[in-house]
Amino acid sequence: MKLSGYSAAFAAVFAIAAPVAASETCVGFGPQTPRDIAAAAGSNTQVFPLAPAASSMNLCNIHTHTNAEHKGPGFSVFAGPGDHGGYKCNNSDTLTEAELKDPADGHGAYHGVKPGDTIEVHWVHTSCAISPGPGLGSCLSDACANPTLRVETQVFLVVNDPDALDFGDFAYQGNVVKGRHQPKSLPTGTGEPVVFGGSTTGPKYTQKICSPLQVTWSVRPQCARLDIASLHRWAENGNVFKEDHSHGVRQLVTAPELLSPIE
Repeated sequence: MKLSGYSAAFAAVFAIAAPVAASETCVGFGPQTPRDIAAAAGSNTQVFPLAPAASSMNLCNIHTHTNAEHKGPGFSVFAGPGDHGGYKCNNSDTLTEAELKDPADGHGAYHGVKPGDTIEVHWVHTSCAISPGPGLGSCLSDACANPTLRVETQVFLVVNDPDALDFGDFAYQGNVVKGRHQPKSLPTGTGEPVVFGGSTTGPKYTQKICSPLQVTWSVRPQCARLDIASLHRWAENGNVFKEDHSHGVRQLVTAPELLSPIE
């Protein structure tokens, strides 16, 4: 869950997020994300109410990360450290030559992703009465500077296959249901989502530099196959989030004192 385009109200909050130099982990912060969703243990003592269901909130942003930020039963292959590390889908090395062929020959409209890559998609929801837009700043307003946040998450294996899932089915495209902005749909069939309290993610944060924001996460435990051409179409057709590339990852948080227990 990246941070960009946030307002002055959020900037004031982020100013307190400096690490404690003498500590191996940041001190005094609430539970952090990403994590291994198969490991339920955590000893962070800061608790907050989990957000309601996404259907009763407003979608405010959609974006992707390459590779998966979380580690899960279906995406447990370590891709390396740093901003471009993370985890890959377990069956990444089983793809055929045809499935790995790039139909855009490296020139697709959605950058930073190619067939064979793993991406983690974040559908960010807010309690604020806003309209969806670029960055986390779209999740709040002058009238709602301290929103409740929820992120619905699915990890995809990107393939060159028109029979794979179409990202357009999970896009926004102005969809409003009962007065609330919503994605056209959310992925199903990839296991019961693991729900827990955490924070925002993205490569600016580590175990020494923590995010102060409180976020309810809902992470599906298995990968799904996604057609690369559908990502390019999402960028080509324009989206209100102004997303045209996949983002880096925050490395896995493993310190128990930075994790909430998964109930």
